[in-house]
Amino acid sequence: MPDPKTAGNSGAVRALQRIIDGRGIRLSIAELSDEVAPGDPTWHRDARAAAALSRWEAATPPRFRDAEATIPDVIAWADAALSDPSSAGALLLTGPTGTGKTYQGYGALRRVAAGGPAQYEVVALNSADMYGGLRPTREVGASERELRRLSQVPFLFLDDLGTSKVSEWTEEVTYRLINYRYNHVLPTVITSNLPARDDTGPDLSDFVGARVASRLAEMVTTLVPVIGADRRRGAA
Repeated sequence: MPDPKTAGNSGAVRALQRIIDGRGIRLSIAELSDEVAPGDPTWHRDARAAAALSRWEAATPPRFRDAEATIPDVIAWADAALSDPSSAGALLLTGPTGTGKTYQGYGALRRVAAGGPAQYEVVALNSADMYGGLRPTREVGASERELRRLSQVPFLFLDDLGTSKVSEWTEEVTYRLINYRYNHVLPTVITSNLPARDDTGPDLSDFVGARVASRLAEMVTTLVPVIGADRRRGAA
């Protein structure tokens, strides 16, 4: 007679694999776990990794589905965010257009997901799209609900900060978002084409405002300048 415990474990594995397959994720639980049983702690970590990678892929544009963190400081931030999200702070990637900032940002979040975090929800969006989604609409409270969602999500990726036209409204929205995530120690990945500070020309503080810049200075634990040629031109 089959062992009920073994049969139950096999059923759990099959159920989890069906969920992953249904979401279009090219991932095998057997490959992740090396056939360990669900009672083994390794299996639980691998199951969490499978679920987290599914959420990461759902939040990631197709162009960046192969993203991988390769810069040592980016890898170190991702490992810290996996080990203790409350101590990770923000990762700020700066540099000219096309140097791979967005790729590294998605790669960092993928590395966190692959580690099997206890909790993993992620929202990734361009700053221009964020402001567009937060503008007041006829639906009462919709923009506030969206701001709350972005403020509270366990992992947030805000791409291209500093490219939108500055106004009192954008500065207020950005401050509320950054201030909430700072106060609640939530890991955040930010990219910008502008340097964090430049005494000879425009920098990020000129575009986000003094209040936001001050909060970012406290929030960012890892600043990574990404330099090099424009990869998009090279690929054209």
